[in-house]
Formats: sequence, C-alpha cells, structure tokens
Amino acid sequence: MRRMTARPANAHQARLLRLLRDGGAHSRAQLGEEVDLSRSKLAVEVDRLLETGLVVADGLAASRGGRRSHNIRLAPHLRFLGVDIGATSVDVAVTNAELEVLGHITQPMDVREGPVAVFEQVLDMAEKLKASGLAEGFDGAGIGVPGPVRFPEGIPVAPPIMPGWDGFPVREALSQELGCPVMVDNDVNLMAMGEQHAGVARTARDFLCVKIGTGIGCGIVVGSTVYRGTTGSAGDIGHIQVEPDGLPCACGNQGCLEAHFSGSALARDAEQVAREGRSAELAARLEAGGRLSAADVAAAASGGDTAALELIRRGGRHTGQVIAGLVSFFNPGLVVIGGGVTGLGHTLLAAIRTQVYRQSLPLATGNLPIVLGELGPAAGVIGGARLISDHLFSPA
Repeated sequence: MRRMTARPANAHQARLLRLLRDGGAHSRAQLGEEVDLSRSKLAVEVDRLLETGLVVADGLAASRGGRRSHNIRLAPHLRFLGVDIGATSVDVAVTNAELEVLGHITQPMDVREGPVAVFEQVLDMAEKLKASGLAEGFDGAGIGVPGPVRFPEGIPVAPPIMPGWDGFPVREALSQELGCPVMVDNDVNLMAMGEQHAGVARTARDFLCVKIGTGIGCGIVVGSTVYRGTTGSAGDIGHIQVEPDGLPCACGNQGCLEAHFSGSALARDAEQVAREGRSAELAARLEAGGRLSAADVAAAASGGDTAALELIRRGGRHTGQVIAGLVSFFNPGLVVIGGGVTGLGHTLLAAIRTQVYRQSLPLATGNLPIVLGELGPAAGVIGGARLISDHLFSPA
C-alpha cells in the first residue's frame, strides 16, 4: 500500500496544511490573512507544497480586485483511516484530507478477545472500505483503544478492561499491516478531537469530553490541545471513588464511578430491578431477551418506567459528582457528554447538570454549557483521522 510521499518541511507549511484541512480551500490571499508571512514568503511555501503533491490548485478564487488568484486545497487523493475500538464494538472509517467521512462501518466486537483477533477484524473492515472504491490505500491511520496509552510509542498500559493488551505494540503492528504511518491514543481523546473538529466543541479551547460506555473516561483539552498526562492516563475518571466502601471495580478498588454507573453497571442494576419485581417493563424485556442492556433501560425510561428513570438519575448524580470536582479544578468552558450510554438522553443530562450546578462553585458554572455530543459514533473515527493528520501535517 502507498504511503504519503512527503511531509511539510517546516512549521509554516504545517500551519498551511492544517488551515486547509480545517477550513477547506483557500485563496492565496486568504491564506496570507491567516498566517504571519510576507506575500513573497507565502508564495514560496505554497509553491513548495504544490511541488510535493500535498496540495493542488483548485480553480480561480473570487475576485477581490486586481488579478484573481487560484484556490489552494489539500490533494483530493489523500485518504486517512480512523479506527475507534470500544469494549464491545469497533468503528472504522475512511476520510479525505479535510476529514470528511467517505465511508463508515460499525461491527460488534469484544475487546477481551485480545489484540490479534481485534486487529484481524479491523483489517478486514479496512479492506471492505478499500474494496468499495473509497481508497486505493491509506496515507495514515489513527487508532483509539479503550484504555490508557503510552502515547509516544502507541502502546496500551495496564488497561483494566483489556486483558492481553498490556504492552502490545499497537502502533508498530498496525503500521506494518496497513503500510502507512499509525498513531494510537485513548478512545475518549479521539472523541474529544472529533467533537473539536466537526462537532459541538468547534469553538471551545478548554473543555472536557466525558465518554460513558462500558467504561467511563474524560478527554481533557487545554488550549485546543489534548492533555494526556505524564504516562497517558490523564482523564481516567471512571476510577475516581464515588461511594466509600462501595461496589468492587475491575481495577481492584471499591466504589469507583465505573463500578456504579457505566453501560455494564447499568445493565447489571437493571437486571436486579427486574428480578426483584420493581419494574414490569424491565422484567418483560429480561424474559424476552435473557439479558438487559443500557438500550433496554433507555427504552423503558422513554415509556415512563419509574425504576428505569431512577437508575438513570442515580447514575447521573454519581457522574455529576465526579464532573463537579473536575469543573472546580479545571474551570472548563464546555463539558461534552458522549458515548454509548448517551442513548439515555436528556434524563441523564439533566441529572448530571443538576449535580454539577449544585456542587461546583457558581464562578465555575455560571456560563458553563453541559451538552450532549453531536457526532455520535462518528466522533471517534473523525478524531482518529484528526490524530494522524496532526502527525503527518507536522514538520518532518
């Protein structure tokens, strides 16, 4: 498979490539307004990028008086692969250089099967996207996994819900298989980057992105840049204690947020409610399917089932308790709630908001929006494409 033939030679070229990625085609005059370069220096850098094939001329720009210049855009043949590996499913998408999703596949998958089995499935999905005519090959791939990642090496580190993944060289292995550069990050960081590029956080510089699924994590964006911490474990809020001497958690501690509210915890509690006869609706669903999921709780709640509503509200209070501490500490401009459990919708959001606004200082919450993400499952794959394009659109 082909690889990108060139990288930007300096910071000016990198800045131009990212402007074209985030804003689409620009005229030379528009680029000049965005970057701090003289007209002659800008012309030199644009011409060098045209020579590399990373950008192309794209018709004449609108007249601004005088001679009309050509629009410049990223090369239309560039293709990025975004892969979002969750605990129970995997999303794979191909994008163009402007991160527009051209094709997107979702399949169920159990991350506990280990990296070899999971990557066989990922590679099969990538081949299906290629076979559909969307890409001849990939110029780079961004991968998200549901656990802490040592970012420079692209290696998962002691992920609680990923047995067999600790120390696996994800970046190296997939780069060899795909034949292109690969970057690896925690899945919630990718969700934050996706919402930042094309979702609800487009104008936010400092925000928190909380993903509630099988586990719970938080992407921390500071000055428009993801903060990963010293060892890549920043934002692992699912293992903050919410109940002293509470339920045992997969991490080995007790009372963690994840043990009390996550997709799996909600399913567990819903089944207990059903068996105890506290919800006829959940009991009927359990009898029909043999097990319950967060989607069953959402459906029961939408029908007005009081037990299901209380499960969601209790989970929202626990989540809001943790987010309130983060808000008081970090003072973000926005909190985004995403992940599979957001199918619980505004009942969950209302409970989280109530707890945060009640618990945090008014100075931190007075103008703080707490909103659901806009992109759903696309957030992670767009974030993956953003991750690898940030790498490739940096000076070589």
